[in-house]
Amino acid sequence: MPEAAPPVADARGSSPTATTGPGADATLSAVEPFLAHLQIERQVSAHTLDAYRRDLAALIGWASAQGSEDVAQLDSAQLRKFVTAEHRRGLSPKSLQRRLSACRSYYAWLLKHGRIATSPAAALRAPKAPRKLPQVLDADEAVRLVEVPTDAPLGLRDRALLELFYSSGLRLSELCALRWRDLDLDSGLVTVLGKGGKQRLVPVGSHAVAALRAWQRDSGGSAQTHVFPGRAGGAISQRAVQIRIKQLAVRQGMFKHVHPHMLRHSFASHILESSGDLRGVQELLGHSDIATTQIYTHLDFQHLAKVYDAAHPRAKRKKATE
Repeated sequence: MPEAAPPVADARGSSPTATTGPGADATLSAVEPFLAHLQIERQVSAHTLDAYRRDLAALIGWASAQGSEDVAQLDSAQLRKFVTAEHRRGLSPKSLQRRLSACRSYYAWLLKHGRIATSPAAALRAPKAPRKLPQVLDADEAVRLVEVPTDAPLGLRDRALLELFYSSGLRLSELCALRWRDLDLDSGLVTVLGKGGKQRLVPVGSHAVAALRAWQRDSGGSAQTHVFPGRAGGAISQRAVQIRIKQLAVRQGMFKHVHPHMLRHSFASHILESSGDLRGVQELLGHSDIATTQIYTHLDFQHLAKVYDAAHPRAKRKKATE
């Protein structure tokens, strides 16, 4: 059996452990050779080393409380109980993922050095972190944002930009790259070159068509020029659009943080809410995987849940009486 690397003084630290059992401090020395390996051979940062130590100390503390003093001998069922215990204790999915990753690395190291026959952590998975739902504008907010005054400086451009964004659900990069030749205003269509060079055809609503026609007349745009040019020529920068949309939202009396992608999210959410056609929304957005589009079904359900809570007689909660 290969001899484990000896612990080094620097591999130890004084960071407190989040979860410790009666024998955690006494048996932490069992993982010091592994920590030394991380520090010397893999040259991980002090912050990363500290995180490994805390996570493994949590495992050692839990195992000690269960009567197991040698964490190297834990099996997958015991590790699963450890993960469950940490989850019940309130550890976030993200922290659980990190904690389990530390365990996997430790057991993989033991396996490599012949200390164990199989890794009990190899097949374990922590609970997935809940996916953060995108922020969207409701229909009234979206209309208020896009209907910026057209008599202000660059008002026609701003109206056309916002109308097209909300009407067609383009990505910011796609909108900035558009040329007039990509637009067929008579048919109400825009040809978009999306991620991976994939081309798609997206409808343009009547309000957006009218705004684009007005902007084209005012700017003198031709087929080869960008629909929204920058100051130095070429396409407008994505940063410039981000700043402008934020400014316009404030001017329109909107106090939430509005960013370009919020218009794309709003487009998708409102179309799905009206049609229920997930595949159609996937094609309009240019998503290669429908799983990416499914996030909007959660938004739609969120809206339906609010409607239910407000309208259903059996959903209304009684007010607490003093």
